[in-house]
Amino acid sequence: MTEGAPGSIRTVAVAGAGTMGHGIAQVAAQAGWVVRLADAVPGAAARAVERIRGNLEGGVQRGKVTAAERDAALARIEPGDDPAAAARGADLVIEAAPESMDLKVKLFGEVVAAAPAHALLASNTSSLSLTELGTRIGAPERTLGLHFFNPPPVMELLEIVRGVTTSEATVQAALAFARAIGKTPIVVRDMPGFATSRLGVVLGAEAIRMLESGVASAVDIDRAMELGYRHPMGPLKLTDLVGLDVRLAILDHLHRELGEQFRAPPLLRQMVRAGKLGKKSGEGFYVWKEGVAHPRD
Repeated sequence: MTEGAPGSIRTVAVAGAGTMGHGIAQVAAQAGWVVRLADAVPGAAARAVERIRGNLEGGVQRGKVTAAERDAALARIEPGDDPAAAARGADLVIEAAPESMDLKVKLFGEVVAAAPAHALLASNTSSLSLTELGTRIGAPERTLGLHFFNPPPVMELLEIVRGVTTSEATVQAALAFARAIGKTPIVVRDMPGFATSRLGVVLGAEAIRMLESGVASAVDIDRAMELGYRHPMGPLKLTDLVGLDVRLAILDHLHRELGEQFRAPPLLRQMVRAGKLGKKSGEGFYVWKEGVAHPRD
């Protein structure tokens, strides 16, 4: 831990160097923590550090970050290819792997064996049960959800998900960490979809059904919510940003857990099968060029 990173959490390990993982690592490093960013895919963590470097350089150019702050944050990030090795000596491990319970259990199984007995074990899952995860990895009192939003360096909210057996000390440590990294936390019970995903996917799914049935174009559906309800981003563009595959996985999970109101629209499933996943694939409900959304023809 460096100056500016108060509390009992001194070292943070982030397992998974994708969009969310590298964003979380950037947030923690800018707030003063030593961050070990690890991904089992060889070279993925090193590439993620270069994306972080680009993000911070953009901040310097916009006057949001000084060159010294950029350099200090980058110096705190240690990339690697072994999540278990990254967890050794860490006080907080944040997993940012795809939305698969079996995958997360396997990853945390390796992490638990390597991490100190006091380490907090946090998942960035947007819908899966933290109670089940904590039970299956044998550390229920230390397991909780830290659900960041995309992109983590920009979005203010941090949804802390408390499992049935998550200890009060774990929740309090997570709240302190959230505030120290500049986020506004909310604490929710471990119910399917938590608070944010459950509300967000309902709006997104209905927008897809409206597009499917020809109510309006994607641009106009989004504009309706942006201008009529002051949403900063319309539901279809947000789905592109989150990833259509991620939204589909959440809807399928909630459909199993809560019923028919969460059945995924056929259009969403077709687009995922076609590889049209949104911004990360270059096409979803919009066409994405150099990070900018353009209407589809």
